[in-house]
Amino acid sequence: MSKKLIMFDIDGTLLDHDHKIPESTKQAIQLVREAGHEVAIATGRAPYYIREIRKALEIDAFVCFNGQYVEINDEVIYKNPMQPELLTNLFSDAEKNIHPLVYMGAEAMRSTVENNEIVESCFASLKIDMENITMNPEYFNEVEIYQTLLFCEAHEEVAYQQAMKNLDFIRWHKHSTDVLPLGGSKAKGIEQFMIRQGFKKEDVYAFGDNLNDIEMLQFVGHGVAMGNAPDIVKKSAKYVTKDVGEDGIAYGLELVGLL
Repeated sequence: MSKKLIMFDIDGTLLDHDHKIPESTKQAIQLVREAGHEVAIATGRAPYYIREIRKALEIDAFVCFNGQYVEINDEVIYKNPMQPELLTNLFSDAEKNIHPLVYMGAEAMRSTVENNEIVESCFASLKIDMENITMNPEYFNEVEIYQTLLFCEAHEEVAYQQAMKNLDFIRWHKHSTDVLPLGGSKAKGIEQFMIRQGFKKEDVYAFGDNLNDIEMLQFVGHGVAMGNAPDIVKKSAKYVTKDVGEDGIAYGLELVGLL
């Protein structure tokens, strides 16, 4: 079998419902690596929030911020930052509506508010400590921002979508949505990864479970939706594996013939 590229989402895919990596997942990834295939991560998370996972799985390449930042063996090969003027408009509307934002840079995150229960609950759902996320509403004027989190309800998000046609909004939590550069997606980041590493679509596999995985699952040659994914995500994939908590990764790798 020729060398394949296998991209894995993190939350709900590599991490189970208790935010742990199942032993079956660790073993399966080790086996496909030993078979000569390349393994990488494709996540909405920032690089500094995937270090322990990468270490546990010995993964040296990743697509972060839902495709806006790609790194291979400590080399950044692709960046797609958000335009500061668009972030200025976003901040203005969010401040007017009393909706918090969290700016996501390559080295750190900064919030427009302090001690907000909704923001803290969203991060807690990912088992992420907010201790190092300090307040700095002007952070987007100081560093490149690759993704922004907007904290509002789904019905409130509609007004932002209508007013800001040059940004994409992808909901990841009932209280929060990812804000990305227009057209930005995991698929775009994976495409840059493929170009750099010389992979064709038919040799690329991707596993995911949420709305921000749809473009990725549709783009690669072999999209695999987790059993715990919503129906809309499953319909976008070529294959559907078992729930992440039921050895879904190992089963999915067997399903597509990589184990």
